[in-house]
Amino acid sequence: MPRARSASDPPDRILRVYAFDPSRGARLENHLTIRIPYEKLAKGPVGKKVVVIDYDATNRCYYEGVNLDATAVLGQNGLAPSESDPQFHQQMVYAVVMDTIRRFELALGRPVRWRPDHSPATDSPFHSMLKVYPHAMQEANAFYDPSQHALLFGYFQASEVEAGVNLPGQLVFTCLSHDIIVHESTHAILDGIRGHFNDPTGPDAPAFHEGFADIVALLQHFSFKDSLLDTIQRTGGLIHRKQLAPTVAAAKTGPMIQAEIGEDNPIVDLARQFGEAMGNRKALRSALGTAPDPRLLERTFEPHERGAILVAAVFDAFFTVYVNRTRDLIRMAYPDGRDIVPNFLHADLANRLADEAAKTAYRIQSICLRALDYCPPVDITFGDYLRALVTSDRDAASEDGVGYRAALINAFRARGIRPAGVLSYNEDALSWDPYQGASATASNPDFSKLWKDLNAYEDEPDRENEQQLYERLWGKADTFRIELGLSLTFPVQAKSINPLHRVQPDGSLRRQIVAELLQKQDEVPLVSEDPGAGTFVFRGGTTLIINRQGEVRFSISKPIDGPAGEERRQQQRDYLSRMAASFALAPYVAFNPERDLSFRGIHRGY
Repeated sequence: MPRARSASDPPDRILRVYAFDPSRGARLENHLTIRIPYEKLAKGPVGKKVVVIDYDATNRCYYEGVNLDATAVLGQNGLAPSESDPQFHQQMVYAVVMDTIRRFELALGRPVRWRPDHSPATDSPFHSMLKVYPHAMQEANAFYDPSQHALLFGYFQASEVEAGVNLPGQLVFTCLSHDIIVHESTHAILDGIRGHFNDPTGPDAPAFHEGFADIVALLQHFSFKDSLLDTIQRTGGLIHRKQLAPTVAAAKTGPMIQAEIGEDNPIVDLARQFGEAMGNRKALRSALGTAPDPRLLERTFEPHERGAILVAAVFDAFFTVYVNRTRDLIRMAYPDGRDIVPNFLHADLANRLADEAAKTAYRIQSICLRALDYCPPVDITFGDYLRALVTSDRDAASEDGVGYRAALINAFRARGIRPAGVLSYNEDALSWDPYQGASATASNPDFSKLWKDLNAYEDEPDRENEQQLYERLWGKADTFRIELGLSLTFPVQAKSINPLHRVQPDGSLRRQIVAELLQKQDEVPLVSEDPGAGTFVFRGGTTLIINRQGEVRFSISKPIDGPAGEERRQQQRDYLSRMAASFALAPYVAFNPERDLSFRGIHRGY
């Protein structure tokens, strides 16, 4: 295990990784160094939250773990990028996973916590840690396994027919794709924040997990300054364009050399090497796959394809804000209105455009991540997420001077994402209503003591007594079930309590508490008239946003009973029945939600 940190340790650890994947070679924009919080590491590497275990299940062998604290390794910012060195593979997965964790923690204002580990091996030194297997299996797949608390990365041979930029038949390692590592890490982090977001409640649930993981992976492209500069030069500043201009214009007879051939834009594509190695001749997915179609969502149900609509909406907003923020720079650079000439932007202009793109991406990413705490605890829909985006950003910045919220609303509307229960797409209608229930402190003096305890917990979280605090919050919530949107029939469980210390866009610090209250109904018949046709678990609950004064600011509910609860119950029943019917079309295959709607099942073939 890693030793304790000392006062002489540096604040950050700098490690080298691929910005995209090995297929882009050793060019400047593909080799980068990233800074992650420093911690003492054992060989593996093994840290406090993440352990890399390099066991190859296909060949039944272990690869020796890298020692990132070795003097020679520290002195050169880690091992040099290499496709063939397993120890660099270990370094890369550790570095990118930790970088992803850091981004979430900065945006959310609290440490990332994994889902509870209920495995029997409680005496294992790695219990409750996220385990990362860079060479888990020989399979064209990579996925997060909640039961193992693990990220499993496969490796496979590239297509012999359509290998793209890969050598036909060469080994392709998913653990060397920056995008795939971030995507899978996001699944694990999101599962710790909202453990029931992947329950099979409707088509948006698995699609949200996939789409959100793609959003985080793609937004991280825009933090790489060297990649941005190259793309800005070769798109004339229009970074959303799917094609990069060639380095030199081709002759009238057509391109003769590589410098005369344009390339796909790497920063708007996800996992290019993986997609081409599978014989797709293109990247796995894109930030902007199609033109806005408000009817597409109604006929799209495969999780990746449906999630791509959410991705497109977010990136439509991102690129729109970027274009609006940089219009003055372009106008000053080209006062006569001429079209921008790719590859000939002034270096100062390219740097300013890169800065604006990075700032915009950082703000959009912060909005997307912070919105998670303003989502209901179960049965997530794209419409719920839009309302959470608007509410969380209004809570952080009352004015929308640059137009982030307006761009998000317009992009979601253009993609046909319609929130339930709202009358229009204006900010006031989309924002969750502030809590209007009875004052807890006025109605019940005991509640004021609970708020004081919550505030003390926020100042210095006491994990040993956390369960007692859960039980008190659970018990006191009984008094205010109606106000908090909870059922009087089913027991209430306090699922999580998280103190937040968030830096607002204006630089101020806001301290709040986010809590989840859950209810569930077991053994709901899949077919209401036929209890023998199978059952499922139906959940409801409430997310509470509590301020420093102990006041509930927002109570964001998904009722388990009443008209709204019955409508949700029937929608979940219809969804599970439709999924079962689609699997029944294949001979000898029975539908199993735990298997076929799991991360491994969804990622089969990626």
